Amino acid sequence: MNTQVVVIGAGAAGLIAAGFLAKRGADVHVLEKMGRTASKMRISGKGRCNITNNMPLEDFPANYPGNGRFLYSALHRFSNQDCMEFFAKLGVALKVERGQRVFPVSDDAHEVADALERFARMSGARIHLGHKVVSIERSSSGHIRGVISVAGGQEKWFPADAVIVATGGLSYPGTGSTGDGLAWARSLGHRVVEPRPALVPVKVEEEWATELAGLSLRNVEFIVENPQGGRVKHFGELMFAHFGLTGPIVLTASEQIGLWLKESASSLRAFIDLKPALSEEQLDQRLLRDFEQFSRKQFKNSLDKLLPKSLIPTLIALSGIDPEKQCHQITRAERVGLRRLLKSLPLTISKTLPIAAAIVTAGGVDVKEVNPRTMESKKVQGLFFCGEVLDVHGVTGGFNLQAAFSTGYCAAHSVDLSSSS
Repeated sequence: MNTQVVVIGAGAAGLIAAGFLAKRGADVHVLEKMGRTASKMRISGKGRCNITNNMPLEDFPANYPGNGRFLYSALHRFSNQDCMEFFAKLGVALKVERGQRVFPVSDDAHEVADALERFARMSGARIHLGHKVVSIERSSSGHIRGVISVAGGQEKWFPADAVIVATGGLSYPGTGSTGDGLAWARSLGHRVVEPRPALVPVKVEEEWATELAGLSLRNVEFIVENPQGGRVKHFGELMFAHFGLTGPIVLTASEQIGLWLKESASSLRAFIDLKPALSEEQLDQRLLRDFEQFSRKQFKNSLDKLLPKSLIPTLIALSGIDPEKQCHQITRAERVGLRRLLKSLPLTISKTLPIAAAIVTAGGVDVKEVNPRTMESKKVQGLFFCGEVLDVHGVTGGFNLQAAFSTGYCAAHSVDLSSSS
């Protein structure tokens, strides 16, 4: 009799684990409580699915503020290059964009998710949709013996020599990530690091910021200061939203923002450097040239070459300079104030959005209790964890999906198939 394995969760980590396990000859059942596979993956990357990143593998660990060292072995067993080759063989054409981010040429996350589901099914894994797992059972000796699920109001027993938990975290609960795996981990004796939002938008107090909803700014610098000491600084793209700020550099800073707000601060000061490529002196010279060129123009009509059109009224209002004033009438003090505003546009961050709105969950099963080479529990023989259920998370750019693929691959190749119950 083949080794029986139950994979709980048909997301990125679960499907890749199921496919490779079935290819090894295991009898694999995938239990997914949602009505379709890979629900979160299908909306990732704004529906485009940032599969991985093409940067050198040795640079990967630094992009995981949450336990990057734990992933060292997994990333080497199934690297970003392995990942790209894997999807290429599945017929998914890939492209590399800004920041070395890897996307399908089709810009369609469904293509990636469907290819992964086909891989699992064609390898021999059986996928059961609408199955909500209610418990993971152990034998009297402590070894995994099976899983009980409920589907259509009926309980079903799935015997198992090994169980792989790939249920995700707590972000986007509408896709099925509601923390079930964390509850089972606790019930089986595992410590769970308190979940918190890792990549999540932030709310700001300034009304003018929310009025700019939809405006994206590229090649800017986002700086956040903690009144108790410390600062974070990120360069790239951000976006104004009806609640405040989002976009890659805001999301990357958000975990630290959340920790600072929780620790002591009621709010945090933040700044946007709209012209980080220019020093204060260079920007001052730029303003002088523009004001000389448009000397007879009104101030409100002189900033088109410097700023996005929708941002100009806000900057003028914040500068305090009369928008009707002609450029040659602007004083040195007014120019200095404008320069400082361009280099340090101030904002007040009041909170992060809740964990349900986060792209990724920080926290999860304590990695100290999981073997980093195999993803097997150090406490329960035959129990494996992979993907976002682990206390591992990366920044934006394809790193979180790569972690899911790498840990799923490791688990699939670490289940002992030499014996079965």
